[in-house]
Amino acid sequence: MNNLHQLLLNQITTLACSERSQLEILKESSELLKRTIFHYDWVGFYILDNQASNLILGPYTGKPTEHICIPVGKGVCGQVAQSKTLKVVQDVSKEGNYIACSVDVQSEIVVPIIKNGEFVAEIDIDSHSPSPFTLDDQEFLSAVCKILSELF
Repeated sequence: MNNLHQLLLNQITTLACSERSQLEILKESSELLKRTIFHYDWVGFYILDNQASNLILGPYTGKPTEHICIPVGKGVCGQVAQSKTLKVVQDVSKEGNYIACSVDVQSEIVVPIIKNGEFVAEIDIDSHSPSPFTLDDQEFLSAVCKILSELF
């Protein structure tokens, strides 16, 4: 991980340990990531509902989306919820099960938030850049999700 990623992890850890609510911490985390990392054009959280059959849009930073409820298994976000594994799509036009949020989106990374071995939420990041996500992004966002898992 690079120095910027380490700095951001420190800031998110501080946020997660604050007295703010879960939703405030998630919102501030999304704002921090979008503001700081050039190729993160939309940063949001989807949270598993109580019946564990849908993902509900939580705090996000970026253009509004109509995708406020995604069935588990549908689209990239739903697949990650089902598999509990990170997924990178470097070219969304080649993804058969892709749910388009905006014509500007060219790539996406979705990382699960796991608490006690169970999927509870995920971070979804869309980019307007082609193929921007690296192994560094994957490791960094996995670390972010581990920190934020304590909020659930």
